[in-house]
Amino acid sequence: MSGTSFGLCVFCGSRSGTDPAHASAARDIGRGLAARGWQLVYGGGRVGLMGVVADAAKQGGARVTGVIPESLMRREVGHQGLDELLVVPSMHVRKQQMAERADAFVALPGGLGTLEELFEVWTWRQLGYHDRPIALLNTGGYYDLLLDFLLHSTAQQFVSQAQTDLLIVERDPAVLLERIAEALPAARTGQAPDLSRS
Repeated sequence: MSGTSFGLCVFCGSRSGTDPAHASAARDIGRGLAARGWQLVYGGGRVGLMGVVADAAKQGGARVTGVIPESLMRREVGHQGLDELLVVPSMHVRKQQMAERADAFVALPGGLGTLEELFEVWTWRQLGYHDRPIALLNTGGYYDLLLDFLLHSTAQQFVSQAQTDLLIVERDPAVLLERIAEALPAARTGQAPDLSRS
C-alpha cells in the first residue's frame, strides 16, 4: 500500500446475520485497527457488518476507504461518511482496487461475496501474486463447517497443508489483529499485489 499507514482490507457481509456477536466482533475489529493507527479498506457499504466496521473505525479515528461498484450503490447503500468512497464500474475493479490499497486481508462473517473475496486473495497468495497476511475471524464458530471442509480437502490432497497454513484463523478480534501484525514483517514486500497475471 502506498503511503505510511498500514491498510487492512476487511471482507464482510452487507447483512448483520442472526447472531449479535457478529456485529460486536465487527465493531471490535474497527476499533482495534483504529487503535493501532491502521487504515480500513472495505466494500463501501453502510449497512450490515460493512457499516458496523466502517463506523467503528471512523469513530476510533482511522482513515476509511470504501470501494463499491455502481450497480451496488443502492443495494449495499454506499456509505457517505467515509474519508474516501470510490465508485467503480465492476466487481473485478472493486476487488483490484481494494487489494492494491491493502497490506493484509481479513474476512469476517458474510455470505457468498465475502467467501469469494477471501478465496480469491488466498488463491493470489498461493500463486505468488502477493505475500500479504490473510486472516479469517471465526466469530461464534461461524466458519467451523468451512474449516472442516478445508481439512477434508487437504486430506483428499486437493489442497496442500502449506496452502491451508497461509490462513490465520482466530475467534477473538484482538488476537486476530495481533497475529496479523506479527505476520506482517515476514510477508510485506511494500509493493501492491501484481494482479496483471490473474
